Amino acid sequence: MSAYDTFRAQDGAAGLAGRIGTVFVSGFGAAPERSASASVAIAAQISRFASAISDALIAWNEMRLTRKSLEALSDRELDDIGLTRADIDMVARGR
Repeated sequence: MSAYDTFRAQDGAAGLAGRIGTVFVSGFGAAPERSASASVAIAAQISRFASAISDALIAWNEMRLTRKSLEALSDRELDDIGLTRADIDMVARGR
């Protein structure tokens, strides 16, 4: 856990994604006419975008693992838990 803590942003940005966004904006995106608050707003947008991508990847991986686990079961084992092979995609999607 201590290794993770060293990557946390100290300026209130949302974790590593916020830190990357701050570096990106300060290094590439801050035009001279922009105020500091505009740079912070852009960094927040980048942080939210990175967070959304991360959340989507995590959800996709959880769905993939669920589907893989259910497909590994025999028809008898699926019947024991009240599922058929046709139900696997629906269950993996959480519906």
